[in-house]
Amino acid sequence: MLTLPALLASMDLSVLFMAAPWLAADLAPTGTQLLWIMDVYGFLMAGMLLTMGALGDRIGRRRLLLIGATAFGAASVVAAYAPSAGLLVPARGLLGVAGATLAPSTLALLRGMFVDPGQRRTAIGIWTGAFTGGIAVGPIVGGLLLERFWWGSVFLINVPVMVLLLAVGPVLLPEARDPGRGRFDLSSAVLSIAAVLLLVHGVKELVHAPGEWSPIAAVLAALAVGALFVRRQLRLPDPLVDVRLFRDGAFSAAFGGYVMMILGSAGLGFLAVQYLQVVLEIRPFAAALWQLPTVAATGVGIACATTLVRWLRPAVLAGSALVVSAIGFLLVGQVGLDTAPAAMMAAYSVVTLGTGMLVPLAIDLIVGTAPPHRAGAAAGLSEAGSELGGALGIAVLGSIAAAVYRSEFAPGELPAAATETVGGAVAAAGALQPALADALVIDAQRAFTSGFTTASTVMAALLAITAALVTARLRHG
Repeated sequence: MLTLPALLASMDLSVLFMAAPWLAADLAPTGTQLLWIMDVYGFLMAGMLLTMGALGDRIGRRRLLLIGATAFGAASVVAAYAPSAGLLVPARGLLGVAGATLAPSTLALLRGMFVDPGQRRTAIGIWTGAFTGGIAVGPIVGGLLLERFWWGSVFLINVPVMVLLLAVGPVLLPEARDPGRGRFDLSSAVLSIAAVLLLVHGVKELVHAPGEWSPIAAVLAALAVGALFVRRQLRLPDPLVDVRLFRDGAFSAAFGGYVMMILGSAGLGFLAVQYLQVVLEIRPFAAALWQLPTVAATGVGIACATTLVRWLRPAVLAGSALVVSAIGFLLVGQVGLDTAPAAMMAAYSVVTLGTGMLVPLAIDLIVGTAPPHRAGAAAGLSEAGSELGGALGIAVLGSIAAAVYRSEFAPGELPAAATETVGGAVAAAGALQPALADALVIDAQRAFTSGFTTASTVMAALLAITAALVTARLRHG
């Protein structure tokens, strides 16, 4: 029951990837509106996670989950039948706010429902598989629905699950909240939302405009607002987020390893999809199907983690998981223009195997280390870390790959878009003679592949360093 809302909340981050061309043809949005349609869900979900997690601790996690389910279902109907892009943007925004109630509420309820550590680890492992798998499954589900229905059907699949949750949730789910918590601090909520939104916006824009000052200014502003947020939390007797939790070695190590792993996974996903479609020239839906082995490897990793944690210390298991992913990134760093898709996805699956091993363990440590009355805030913090790690991964690995691409691809007199992205180069080649076009595409593909492999190798080194730090910190935490 608690895994389905988590699955749908993460699926909505990616379910529109396949529907974007049909949506654009039907609603004719401007370029800016299309970007908002794709991004506003993730932006608002990331910005509201901390606030919703802390709010659930105060008003009741089941109550907040049911309120969020109502809003999620209603916004899904509005989005499905939106007659214009102007209405679809706010509908997606409301979906993001409602989605921010689902993930921390379900995770915090699991924390209270399973007191036994072993049972809790298993439950969190299942929840993690649903939440992480939803992002990969989203494009596949969207593609299947678009084979038979219109683009709005990708939203309507949310409605039956939300109706089921509203029907049986009050009966099957226990209420959990902290009656001793003080008043909700609105100023802290505003500061946390502003800091997260500014940071996510800034790092995403850095990928597209690495030399511009506006995304850099957004990141600096996010850091300044974040510092004010932390200072306020340290002064409040009942803070929105207890930042003192980071003084605990296990908590800080788990959180840091978790964010770094998500950073690498998101960055690799961003680049791998382009590699499959533009370098290996696989059609979008087939490229989405090639992601299935990575989902399966994540599930295997989760099963390994929930089993091995009975015999291995968290320090050994977490360090091993990070090393496995580092090896996977090294393997991805060996791909070339003629690499078979199966070989590429086998290397990618080694990365997700390590991800599956680490993520449920890290979430269990993050949520389990926090006091029970702060489970909602801790769950919100872990999911906010996931969103931030994802945004940073796309920005960092995307920027590395883009820098290498620009340095190795110099085609001469071509539109600026061709020298910025491999997709732009392929589009520009369409206006050239066949022989010149083929040579240009091969050069662009080679430059992109070089950037892709360089970013993967750098990430392997970062994960190896993280493995050493996390192992040492957990051992003494």
